[in-house]
Amino acid sequence: MNITIFTLLVLLAFSGFIFSDSFAIITPYSAFTLEGSGYAVTENMIKISNIDLTLSTQQLSGSSVRSLVEEGLITLDAENFLATDLKTTILRQGQYIRIDGIAENTSGDQTTIKFFGRLIEESKNASIYGFTGRIAMDNNNYKIIYTAKLSELTKINITPTESKTTDQKTIIHILKGASTQGVGSTIGQYGSSQGTELKLFSQDRISIKPGTTITIVNDDTVTHSIQSGKDTGDRYNRFVSDGRISTGDILPNKSVNITFENAGFYRLYDPNYQWMDIVAYVFPNVDNSVNLGQSAKPKN
Repeated sequence: MNITIFTLLVLLAFSGFIFSDSFAIITPYSAFTLEGSGYAVTENMIKISNIDLTLSTQQLSGSSVRSLVEEGLITLDAENFLATDLKTTILRQGQYIRIDGIAENTSGDQTTIKFFGRLIEESKNASIYGFTGRIAMDNNNYKIIYTAKLSELTKINITPTESKTTDQKTIIHILKGASTQGVGSTIGQYGSSQGTELKLFSQDRISIKPGTTITIVNDDTVTHSIQSGKDTGDRYNRFVSDGRISTGDILPNKSVNITFENAGFYRLYDPNYQWMDIVAYVFPNVDNSVNLGQSAKPKN
């Protein structure tokens, strides 16, 4: 019975498998998120499963782009597995994505991941993939079926400084009410406590070039601080500092500057209010790219 259900899910996921004209572009040295949900199935059970990964693309090789999973989670019902050693390859001008490696839960138990995704549909800012594959843990071998969205992190606009230097700066605001998650407060001009998604920063996912300076302005009524760290997967203590960035206290109506000299992935968070975090990718601009979709022709 469960195998029949799984087969039906696969057919539903891929029944609309059509390549559209090429819209989205995958560029080397850029930042992407892969977010999706579906089911993990064995002969005896069906579990709800989610995937939420942040990727950094690396060098272009022919029609493929290699990428690293910087961090992320794969869930089986209420159990979280951190993406400790996952690798991805984007194949055939983005028509396929392969993910494999190891994920680990908070108890240190490991699971082996082998996923393969096929492009279903795309728009100008994101692409939808259908994934099948396996999650192997202990004596259980789960078959998975996901629908997931691949989208590039928005590149922030660089604002010239008042001084006549070559420094590049951009401003990110800590919004009023962020410390209380908007309870009893108005979040301000960049977002609202009303609605489905609460914004705590004016931008919470950014992609910038090395040498960019971010100015963080505290528009909240309490003191904040910003550190860089790793996602632990723990519900209550979400992050642990990696020691690379620590601003100290940012008083209300004050600001601090952070300059990203080195390329890489940064998770910025407030240690006192750990629901507040920013994902920052720091990579140089490159010219070569891979167009998604059937209209993208392989190179000779």
